[in-house]
Amino acid sequence: MISPTSRQRLGAVAAACLLSTALSAGPAWAQKVKTPAAEPAAAPVTDFTVEIPTIAAVGSNLDEATLRDIFSGNVASHADELAGLTATSITIPEILVKATTTIGDASSDTVITFSDLVLTDVTDGVAGSVKLAGSSMDGLEEGSAEMGPFAASNFNIAGVLGTYGLVDATGQTELETIYTDLQFEGGTLTTPEVSCNFGPVTAAEFKARPLKYSFADIIGMAEAMEREGETPSPETIGKALHIYADMFTAFESSSVEFAGLDCKGTDDEDRPLTVAIKGMTMGGMSPGIYPAITMDGLEFAVEGDGHFNIGKLEIKQTDLSGPIAVVEAAPAAIDEAWLEANMRSLIPAFAGFSFADVDMDVPDPETDERIVIGIGAFELALDAYRNGIPTDLYTSASNFVFKLPAQTDDEQLQQLIDLGVTSLDLGFTVDASWNEAEDTIAIDDVSVTGANLATVLLTGTLTNATEALFGLNENAAMAAAMGLAINHLRVDVTDAGLSDLILTTVAAEQGSDAATMRPIFAGLAEGTVVGLLAGAADAQKVGAAINSFVSGKAKQLTLDMTAKEEPGLGMFDFMAAESDPASLIGKVNIQAVAK
Repeated sequence: MISPTSRQRLGAVAAACLLSTALSAGPAWAQKVKTPAAEPAAAPVTDFTVEIPTIAAVGSNLDEATLRDIFSGNVASHADELAGLTATSITIPEILVKATTTIGDASSDTVITFSDLVLTDVTDGVAGSVKLAGSSMDGLEEGSAEMGPFAASNFNIAGVLGTYGLVDATGQTELETIYTDLQFEGGTLTTPEVSCNFGPVTAAEFKARPLKYSFADIIGMAEAMEREGETPSPETIGKALHIYADMFTAFESSSVEFAGLDCKGTDDEDRPLTVAIKGMTMGGMSPGIYPAITMDGLEFAVEGDGHFNIGKLEIKQTDLSGPIAVVEAAPAAIDEAWLEANMRSLIPAFAGFSFADVDMDVPDPETDERIVIGIGAFELALDAYRNGIPTDLYTSASNFVFKLPAQTDDEQLQQLIDLGVTSLDLGFTVDASWNEAEDTIAIDDVSVTGANLATVLLTGTLTNATEALFGLNENAAMAAAMGLAINHLRVDVTDAGLSDLILTTVAAEQGSDAATMRPIFAGLAEGTVVGLLAGAADAQKVGAAINSFVSGKAKQLTLDMTAKEEPGLGMFDFMAAESDPASLIGKVNIQAVAK
């Protein structure tokens, strides 16, 4: 809503970066900033004023007029003086920030009040402590906010100014402490529609180094992006990417703990709703690493309609070091051709996410049924990235429970419904990784489980998995994919009740029972397999194992297939098998065990 000129922006952003670092929230505004009307004519116009009734400075090397000017938002003009600030204490009982926004003939007022800001033991721009008794905001969408006490130790004012280039920090490349022992007591936000309580926030330490780009560079880049719209110039794109790459390596922090929030209000139909997070942790940030975020007790409920709850959600860390290195080596002007050539290299190494204890009960918008789902746990883990592709993949889900509708268009689900199944409790796992040294892909676990139904587990080894499979050359990658071969494959099937359901239904159609039909089907299965494997050394043993499994004497069947020749069965072998399936039999050794 604010579009001031470059000079005005510089002052406002400088003040915000300095004081928001100290105050945790709460923007700090420029002195008397008036936003001129921008095109179109109906664009918002905002006036800011800052009032500081009194300042009590003890042992300060800056006079009251200079301090008043600084805390009114004019940080940039006094940056060098502020970086060398020394004082026994500086106490400001109240800072009033008033904003009037006008759109056409309508205007609205917002008042932000900071209460009892106290800096103590300030030496050469470092305050031993900074405390704020609280802050409030009135006029926010006809609502208000009340924020509790805030405190931090070793607040490095000079370090903040140096980080953003407001004072000369030439030669400093190492991270330095900006503050320690941050404690924010939380607060409330109230509007006619919703009321929220925010829990405390704590963090042990935050570090930073001077950015390689000044505020003027950052503001100029933002203005250029805004002015050039959807087609920014290569120079603007280049500058933006270089600035972002610099920022992602300029900060380090300990973990941040947030005690959560609890919001209550009404939806569009005036039904009571609740949104809550019991707690959240953001892991420590380090250069090139965006930290993991973990949330506990996510709740969303609309009274009389439904709810969606997640016991725990983790968004794992993202490693940006690869893309950052690519950008740092890029030219100043980045055009479309460069982006196309380097797009894969700009993909960060996202480690994945997980969640647990999902409970959902909501209306189905397309039917009169309800969608009732529970998920015990889900995880996606991605690792060992090569050119934007994870070469180590693990994903799993357990206790994915949902009720089946009375009717469905899905043929497989309808078959289960016809068998009398009213709900499913499913799980799956996919675990595979690339071995660069051996040019293989290990399929450690590809499985599907249905509680009280069956489990199917597949393991094996793919060969000819060369580096080209993950390379940047699309044609070479496609050729490498076509060259993959199956060297070993094992299938484990465990019957936990599915065969009983199937045979009971089939037997009923024949006017019989499952016990009578089992040996008949077992004999048919054995004969079919022995005929298909005619000529294979272990055909009789494989047939006998399948007979034992189908008859119900064994509950687990293992089929193990190994290629007779290296590297294994390739694409052309399977193409030939489309017209002659028996052609594969002579190329593999097959063993079967039932137990």
